[in-house]
Amino acid sequence: MSYEIKPRQRTAAKKINVEIKPSTRKNKKIDVFKDNKKIASIGGAGYSDYATFIKDKGKEFADERKRLYKIRHNKTRKIIGSNSYYADQILWT
Repeated sequence: MSYEIKPRQRTAAKKINVEIKPSTRKNKKIDVFKDNKKIASIGGAGYSDYATFIKDKGKEFADERKRLYKIRHNKTRKIIGSNSYYADQILWT
């Protein structure tokens, strides 16, 4: 079963000028494309993300998970073009 991309994730992708589609890799959620070229596969299929946490557990819980995610990935999520950057910008905003 492929991951259902949420509207907030499509909006976030547009803001950083990339296109997203459900991943073709079984262990990832989303493939990221720029100029029709795949540049990253993001989001572990077995893990939740901000939009999923909001839906399943509420905004307060999701905000705490987001805070912890950003701390945990602080070194790599700021490197523009990295998988971590795209995950941060698309899955955790």
